[in-house]
Amino acid sequence: MRILITAGPTREYIDPVRYLSNESSGKMGFALAAAAKRRGHQVTLIAGPVCLATPKGVERIDVVSAREMLAVLRERFKDSDALIMAAAVADFRPRRRLRGKWKAKEDGGDPSIDLVENPDLLKTVARRKGERKVVAFALETSQGKRRARAKMAAKNADWIVLNGAEALGGDRTSVTLMDRAGNELELLDRAKVQVARVVIGLLE
Repeated sequence: MRILITAGPTREYIDPVRYLSNESSGKMGFALAAAAKRRGHQVTLIAGPVCLATPKGVERIDVVSAREMLAVLRERFKDSDALIMAAAVADFRPRRRLRGKWKAKEDGGDPSIDLVENPDLLKTVARRKGERKVVAFALETSQGKRRARAKMAAKNADWIVLNGAEALGGDRTSVTLMDRAGNELELLDRAKVQVARVVIGLLE
């Protein structure tokens, strides 16, 4: 199979030195890419800004912002058999990026940033997925299963991997794998490489 995987955070720059982002390390996405390659699949990994080595034999495309990631997704998903959306994409970006460093203290008053919503990457590319398989990820801190199922339906995914904030940056995680038929599989306190093998197995 030709599997497309996203990993890591995105950065939405305020000025040349400041940005909005999140704590995603990219470890889950890179573990997925490595697991898929070991199973003999052709893998393209779209990576946000992370400090991780590229798994052997995997094609890696580096991006920074949500819109950059979307542009690559639109191009590469056309020729893919499956998509695993493990990236933690920023929901918002500054309405405008300042050309010079923002000197909020010197400007006086109450500093504020005008934000606009980023496009929904998975919903955008998966709405016409046809027979292609899609795995979504959801990090939730409350009402996780309900929110994850709603996200899976809204984004036209076949499966969703629910995890919590404790997974950020670590090598282990606890997840619940959910499908559109209502089935659930819990994997508690597992290495991310183990979880990756199970997720790749869903596609085969």
